[in-house]
Amino acid sequence: DIADKERSARGKLRWQKAFHPSQSPLDSQDESISGPDEASLRSLKATLVFEQIIQASDVAHTMQCWETFTKWNGRLYRELSKGYREGRGASYPREGWCENEIGFFDFYIVPLARKLEECGVFGPATAGEYLDHALENRRRWEEEGVETVREMVLENDHF
Repeated sequence: DIADKERSARGKLRWQKAFHPSQSPLDSQDESISGPDEASLRSLKATLVFEQIIQASDVAHTMQCWETFTKWNGRLYRELSKGYREGRGASYPREGWCENEIGFFDFYIVPLARKLEECGVFGPATAGEYLDHALENRRRWEEEGVETVREMVLENDHF
């Protein structure tokens, strides 16, 4: 669960240990990140990179061009709206959609894109591309999100 604060704190500590060992606390309570030897560190890095790729695959549209982002964002809205109309959703997705996107970028997408850039898993040619797209989509959402949501509602909410 991405909102679990305890899990998030452990994840940050593991990332720090793997990618910034000189800045990492020496008295880590997490035994899975305690091995200082090179093999353990390499294994931890590989595990963390794999975890980031899995997380990014779920939200990859947010780190692509604006058109791709809005296309898949609209499809997600349509799916959630349909589920709500059919009694399978707890809340009407329109409420808070625009504001929640900004929070999602700030809390999850931008930090994830920074980690993908930092670990260099996709090489130097695309290292900052995902972060650049995430930041640009966040910026554009702030400017165009209200109108984008209005259009999604008109296209999908047929009560």
